Amino acid sequence: MFEKLANIFRITDLRKRVFFTMAMLAVYRLGGHIPTPGIDAAALSRIFERMRGGPLGLVDLFSGGQLSKLTIFALGIMPYITASIIFQLLTVIYEPLAKLQKEGELGRNKITQWTRYVTVILGAIQSAGIAITLQRGVGGEQLVLDPGPMFIFTTIITLTTGTAFIMWLGEQITERGIGNGMSLLIFAGIVVGLPRGIADLVDKVRNNAWGSFTLPAMVLLLAIMLAVVAFIVYVERSERRIPVQYAKRMMGRKVVGGGSTFMPLRVNSGGVMPVIFASSILTFPQFLGTYLKDNRYFKPVVDGMQWGEPLYTLLYCVGIVFFAYFYVSIVFNPREVADNMRKYGGFVPGIRPGERTSNFINEILTRITLVGALYLVLISLIPQWMIAGVRLNHLWGPIGRFFEAMPAWVTNGLGVTFYFGGTSLLIVVGVAMDTANQVESQLIMRHYEGFTPKSGRVRGRKW
Repeated sequence: MFEKLANIFRITDLRKRVFFTMAMLAVYRLGGHIPTPGIDAAALSRIFERMRGGPLGLVDLFSGGQLSKLTIFALGIMPYITASIIFQLLTVIYEPLAKLQKEGELGRNKITQWTRYVTVILGAIQSAGIAITLQRGVGGEQLVLDPGPMFIFTTIITLTTGTAFIMWLGEQITERGIGNGMSLLIFAGIVVGLPRGIADLVDKVRNNAWGSFTLPAMVLLLAIMLAVVAFIVYVERSERRIPVQYAKRMMGRKVVGGGSTFMPLRVNSGGVMPVIFASSILTFPQFLGTYLKDNRYFKPVVDGMQWGEPLYTLLYCVGIVFFAYFYVSIVFNPREVADNMRKYGGFVPGIRPGERTSNFINEILTRITLVGALYLVLISLIPQWMIAGVRLNHLWGPIGRFFEAMPAWVTNGLGVTFYFGGTSLLIVVGVAMDTANQVESQLIMRHYEGFTPKSGRVRGRKW
């Protein structure tokens, strides 16, 4: 393995790409230590400590904890992700945009340019909302040192510029580095929090946080972590292979074609995008709930939409399943695949080419997408159960009474920041596999041995 890693630095172009990627990630982390002017960092840190696990948790996760410190990169990559979601939705419901996407590289470049503009606009809107909220104060804390219009203007300019710069960094890594730039920036933001999570576990052991149950709980927690990691790697590399046979054809005096291959359909084709979509959608009603929590008509709904509550969990699961199917419908068209297969003389054994083949592929894709969606639901709920518990005791009727009799650590959670589960681990595993795949492709292209010569190529994910 060390010899294979050394091969990366023997190739001049690959070595430059690796060093460039590391340099850009270093710049990104450097910006995470530059605070936004006029903020009381200590008071802001206390607010986020009390609101940990709330609607801002996902945004703070993707920014690498920079939102809780309100650095110049506090918004992170979320405005870009939101803009991408908007345009992916529009390509389905708006026909001119769908035609533009099918025009090839020129059309995709145009959509990318519009995505950049929308990212800046969303960054400015979110910056204005953050500035106004901070100036009003949160939870009785005065967070702004010198309130006024100049503070709002400065905050908008600072955070919006930081978002645009992060977007530029990601594009530079994609073009001149190794791996997907946006994914690597999120990856860096998540990985930087792992030492803090390990230190939190060590402190709980030292302080005997759960009494006599502390040591067994830690052993069980480590076992769950390893099991979750193994499970995610297994599912991410799982695929359903559809056999495809190609008929022989005469071209002049030569016989071409023939042979058999397979079409791989991944179990989790959407990657982590359904989780991000569902979380982003639920953040909006949670944000509105902060202004309606004192209204007697909306208060029950606002309370039910809190993170970890049954209503929130139900909508979260339904959203993940819905967006899993939605995302697959965007990136994979069974009819187009069947037509291309028939055009080149290919067919699935036992299935008539054309419409029957399209229906056959669609049926298989529907089944495995359901499995992938349920897998995403399970992985996403693990950290929620570990931190906040299974709060079904808040329901009415026999179900609520049954869970009310459960131990407190079941209904209220263990209060452990589960860094090795949920959305964070899905991103870390996916980005690591995708980056290893690209490095291996570069090595094999230059006649070097890859990372996995016996088991085959590493299959990564781009999202």
